Amino acid sequence: MKYKIIVDSSSDLLKNFINSKMVEFDIAPLIIQVGNKTFVDDETLDPKVLLKEINAFDGKATSSCPNPYDYLSRIGDADNVFIVTISKKLSGSFNSAMIVTHEFDGKNIMVIDSKGTSGVIVRIVEELVRLIELGLTFDEIKSRIIEFRDQRKLYFVLDKFDNLVNNGRVSKTVAFIATILKIKPLCFADDGEINVRFRIRTRRSVIQKLIETIKLDKEDYSNDECIISHCQDEDTALHIKEILSKVCNFRRITILEMRGLCSFYALEKGIIVSF
Repeated sequence: MKYKIIVDSSSDLLKNFINSKMVEFDIAPLIIQVGNKTFVDDETLDPKVLLKEINAFDGKATSSCPNPYDYLSRIGDADNVFIVTISKKLSGSFNSAMIVTHEFDGKNIMVIDSKGTSGVIVRIVEELVRLIELGLTFDEIKSRIIEFRDQRKLYFVLDKFDNLVNNGRVSKTVAFIATILKIKPLCFADDGEINVRFRIRTRRSVIQKLIETIKLDKEDYSNDECIISHCQDEDTALHIKEILSKVCNFRRITILEMRGLCSFYALEKGIIVSF
C-alpha cells in the first residue's frame, strides 16, 4: 500500500524533506500577487526577491491558495493520502483539498487542517511518517494524528502586520493593537485563528516573553520537538534556540527559514515558534 503526504507551501518545506521508502511527499504551492508580478511559492522562489518586491510596491499585495487540481495532480498512484494544509480559517487551501476527496474511489484520502502553519505542519508531517513506518492502518493513523494535531502550539512575533491586516487575516482587535497602538504583541494560534496572548512595548521584551511563555506552558518537553521559523532573521532564531535549550528540555530544536507564503505574511524579522 503506497502512502503519500501532500502539504501546501505554508509549511516552509522543500520536496526532499521526507527520506522514507514508505512515503512519497509533495508540495502544492500558494500564489502571491504583488502588483502585476506573480510569485509561485515553489522551490524556485527566492524569498528575498519576493520581500524586495513587496517593500517596493505601493499597494495591496495578495495571496491565493492552491486550486483543487494542484492537489489532484499530485496524488498519483498512492493508495493512502494525507493532505496537510494551513489553517482553514486563514486560507481556502483546506477547502480546495477537500474537493479532491470526492474524485477517487478505492483510495483513502484524509485532509488535515493543521490549525496553524509552518512548524505545526512540519510536526504533523513528521508524526504521520512515524505512524506510517510503525505499520499502523490508515484508520488508526487518522485517529491518532488529530489528537496529535490538537496538542500542538504556535506562537509568533512580527515587526509588521501589514499584509495580515490588508488581507483580512487578523481580527479588527488584533489589527488595532498591532498597527494603531504600535505594540509588539505576542500572538498565538487559537483554534486556527490569530489571537494576542500578551501586549508588549518592545521587540526585545516580546522575545523574552515568548521564551518565558513557552517555558511555563509545560514542565516536561522531553518528548517534544520545537521548530523556530524565521523571516530573514537567523540571529534572533539562534538566540531563541540557545535560551530554550537551557530552560526547556526539548528533544530537538530546529531552525527553519520561511519560504514564500510565510515570508509574505510575517515579513522581515517575523518569528514563529511551534511545538
